[in-house]
Formats: sequence, structure tokens, C-alpha cells
Amino acid sequence: MNPIYLEALVVTLGIGLLMSEAFDAKMDKRYLVYAGLLGLGIIFVASLFALPQYIDASAPYAAFYSADPMAMFFKRFAIICTMVVLVMTIDYAPIIERFIPGETKGAGLGEFITLPIFTCAGLMWMVSATDFIAIFVSLELVTISFYVLVAYLRRSHTTLEAGTKYLILGALSTGFIVYGVTWIFGVTGQTNLAAIAAVLPTLPPASHTALLFGFGLVLIALGFKIGAVPFQFWIPDVYQGAATPISAYLSVASKAAGFIVLVRVLDLFLGFEPLRPRIDVLLAFIAGATLIFGGLSALPQRNFKRLLSYSSVVHAGFILMAVASLGVAFARTAIQFYLVAYLLMTFVAFAITALVARAAGGDDISHFAGLSRRAPWLAGAMMLSMLSLAGIPFTAGFLGKLFVFQVAIEAGHTWLILVGAVAVACGFYSYLLVVRAMYWQPAPDNAPEIPVSLASSISVSALAALILVLGVYPQVVLGWLG
Repeated sequence: MNPIYLEALVVTLGIGLLMSEAFDAKMDKRYLVYAGLLGLGIIFVASLFALPQYIDASAPYAAFYSADPMAMFFKRFAIICTMVVLVMTIDYAPIIERFIPGETKGAGLGEFITLPIFTCAGLMWMVSATDFIAIFVSLELVTISFYVLVAYLRRSHTTLEAGTKYLILGALSTGFIVYGVTWIFGVTGQTNLAAIAAVLPTLPPASHTALLFGFGLVLIALGFKIGAVPFQFWIPDVYQGAATPISAYLSVASKAAGFIVLVRVLDLFLGFEPLRPRIDVLLAFIAGATLIFGGLSALPQRNFKRLLSYSSVVHAGFILMAVASLGVAFARTAIQFYLVAYLLMTFVAFAITALVARAAGGDDISHFAGLSRRAPWLAGAMMLSMLSLAGIPFTAGFLGKLFVFQVAIEAGHTWLILVGAVAVACGFYSYLLVVRAMYWQPAPDNAPEIPVSLASSISVSALAALILVLGVYPQVVLGWLG
């Protein structure tokens, strides 16, 4: 099977669900979730049979589309992320209905369910893009979808504020990437990454400054996508204001696709020796600043979604440690393993947050008080997620950090290890505050029951189990990564 059909199948699925919703206004929109899960499950299985050799090398798309192992891995990663987000939508549907004006029950819910599927197609194109034009188009498809999703609950003032900030800053980052690509094209005369790599050794030294400037502008745009310092200011407000499933989607899938694009662009420039030392220093500095900012900013947070947003910044810093060490052979595997671990622990945290917030009416840490007595199973899964985010041994998060520290040491970034240790110490305090609230603080009087759908129970259980499995047997993922 030609891998390019995977994105076409995802788009077809999204259009099919959208049309079903349009022609049957009275249907229970949550059935769209199950149809979406079935469709994405089939496409995930089909991806196992999608092989690069089926791509026609003479086809026009072959110049800007890659189906290498990294791309195929993250296409499946995007599909799984989208499936988890759809599952989270089942329990979150009453909140969506409350904040969306409509004359019929479930008005607007169908679009909320189908938009992540179109976003998934954009993410899959992003990780396969090998030309700056393809990168820009797929990036905009993803970003425009997120503009709508972030601002979707339009009766909520915090959501509208989040949507406005994301729109303005997203448009700014779009300007940076376009301007950066313009400079790179002006120097090399190419937009294709392979063609640029072929041209670089022939460039005169006088053009290196312009090339580095163009790379810097592209790095600013990608830094916005992955939430790296100093382009992270939008994250806390957007994560807090957006619907919880969308915050989770932004935190995991969007960040992962951004890192893959960053690695592809870096492969281009790190192979060019005249610029490599300066890029190495720049990346290490950004990684260190991201770790310190995220770790210290998380300490005073008492709203759990804001805590997870700063956690997202810290973990971007850990992944950037591996990105700054791309010269080490194991660095790419470390990045991919860390992203998988981050997917598991972050989705568990956001999924349980959505359940607690729906029942308690808020997502502060205080709303988790006494959760161990109200919902022991949810409290156990949340504790596991927090311990993994903090980096406790026998969890996926611990091995993710261990691999990142290993490649940073091999690359000679010893000072980054010390900065990473400070960030880990800050994480212990921040994450254990949630554990303390769940197990050592009493539940408020008349604390409500926390209803959980079967689909959410299965997905949270599976994700929590995988946190433990990968913590003691990482070969499950390492073997897949090759």
C-alpha cells in the first residue's frame, strides 16, 4: 500500500463523519466518536502495510513526501493521539454542549469531533514533509484547525481569550517561518530539503550569515510550535482556556509533529560544518532556558491545567536536550521514546482532569482533594502519571529522562545535565502536590460522584498500564523504533 493513501483515508473519514452529522441532525453525536475510532483503527492497521517502496520515485509528490521509518512511526503516533482525544470527547460532551449555542441537542458537537480528524491528516503530512512549501502548508492546516478547536467553546470568556492569543501568536510564527524560508531560498535557490543540502557546500562564506539568519527565523516558528523558551508565553493561557481534550491534543500531538519537523530541518543544517558549532550552542542554550523557565514557573501553580502547561514546557526542554545532541547515534531514538512516554503520562493526566473537572466544576489542584476515597482507581492512575512525569524509576518517564541524559552526556553537554537535574527537582515538588491532594487531603463535603464511560475506563487503564510496562521493558518501543 502506498503510504500517501493514509492521509487521504483520514481526510475521507473526516468528510464522511461531517456529512453524516449534516444529514442526520437528530442523531446522538457521540456515535460519531465510535465511528471515528473505528475508522482510525482501520487506518492504523492499514499503516502497518504501507511501505515506502510503493512510492513511485518519478511521481511529483515524491520530491516533498517521505515515508521513512521516523515518518511512519509518527503517522501512527498521530492516529493514536487522535483516537485518545476522541475518547476523551465522550465524557467531555456535556461541557461542550453547555458552552455552544444551538437550538438542537448536541449542536456543534459533530464539528468538534470531526475537526481533530482533519488535524490528524495535517499532522501526518507534517511528519512526511521534506520541502519547505509542504512543511508550511501542512503546518498551516494543523494550526488553522487548532485555531478553531481552541476557541470552540465560544460562550466561555477564558476560551475566547485563549483562542485570540493563539490566533495572534500563531499568525506571528507563520510570518517568521515564511520570512525564514524566503531568506533560505534567496541564498540557495531551493525549497526542497535534499536540494538545499546539495547546494550548501557550494555556497560562498559571505552567504553563511544570511543562511544562519534564515535558519534562526525558521527556528523561532518551530520554537513556537514546540513551546520552547522564549516562544512559550502562549501555552499556559491557551491550555487553561481550551477544552481539556484539545489542550491534551496540543500538548502531545502538535508538539511531537513540531519536533519531527525540527529534526528534519536540523539534519539539513547540522550537516553543514561552517554553521554547525553555532547551531549546537544555540540549541543547547534554548534547551537549558526552557528547562529552567518551565521548572521554576510550575512551582507556584495551583491550577492543574496551568501546571500541566508548564510541565509541557519542561518536557520540551528535556526533548531539546536530545535534539541538541543529534550527533549521537542514539539521540533520535531517545527523542522518539521520550515522546511516546510523554504521550502516555500526559494523556492520562488530561483525561482524568477532564473527568474531575466535569464532576467538580473546576480544574484546580484542590478539586482533586480526597480523590483516592472518591475514585481510588482514577487516583491510582493519576498518581502513576504524576510519578512518571516526575521521573520516578520503573516508569516510562524515568527511562525517557535517562535516555535523554545519556545522549546529552555523550554529546558533551555536561552543564545541561545539571540544569536538567534542577528541573527534575522542581517537577518532584509540583507533581507531588497533586498526589498529596488526592491521598492526604480530605474530600469536600457532598463531593460529587465522578462518572466514567467504558471507553474512558479502557483507554486510561491501557495508557496507565503502558507507563509501567515501558518503565520496566522499554524494548516494546525500542524494538519498534529499530
